[in-house]
Amino acid sequence: MRLALSIIAVVALCTMEADAQDADPARGQRVYRACAACHSLEANRNMTGPSLAGLWNRKAGGLASFQRYSPALKTSGVIWEDRTLDQWLKDPKGFIPGNHMSFPGITEAQTRADLLAFLKDATRPGASPTRSAREGGGMGGMMGRGDSAAPNLKKLSPDNRVRTIRYCGDTYHVTTADGERHDLWERNLRFKTDSGDEGPEPGAPAMIGAGMMGDRASVIFAGPEEIARFVSQEC
Repeated sequence: MRLALSIIAVVALCTMEADAQDADPARGQRVYRACAACHSLEANRNMTGPSLAGLWNRKAGGLASFQRYSPALKTSGVIWEDRTLDQWLKDPKGFIPGNHMSFPGITEAQTRADLLAFLKDATRPGASPTRSAREGGGMGGMMGRGDSAAPNLKKLSPDNRVRTIRYCGDTYHVTTADGERHDLWERNLRFKTDSGDEGPEPGAPAMIGAGMMGDRASVIFAGPEEIARFVSQEC
């Protein structure tokens, strides 16, 4: 029995090593584009989820600059390394029950191996990921693909910089610095704030497209106190 278990363990180890050897970071970078909507590769640049910079050997829920970890993640005792990250990517809810991760997981072992091969290099201390790796795509235009890449809102073109917001009936009328007026049903416009280094300048909120299902756009302010000041109710 012991011999059989030893053989099984050796075979499993060899299989894991073979998978690691076959992993392709270039393919993994393409997979990461789906992650870039929520996770940055830049140190302490947190988005919907925490920055992935310096991920290996970090305690789950342990990035001090990120304030939105679930209690389940913070108390899990998990340390992120090849094995735990593979389990997490395969089934986040099953690996750490009760966490807030909405991502359902990656069932294909090869895809996980490719992604981890890319991330292991891109998140190491001192790494400088390319722009495409950092962003996973561009802004996509005013009413195009939206703000999933978290663009720098201090660098706005006139068509993205909000001048006034007027509310009438069930419609928001948003005028941008290029003089264009955008009329949006009240359920299709979302107000957000970003007080970070790449958030908008005070008094210069940004308008970013949010796709064509549900929300059509988001107006992002430097702080919550600006929302009431900018939105006037008049017809």
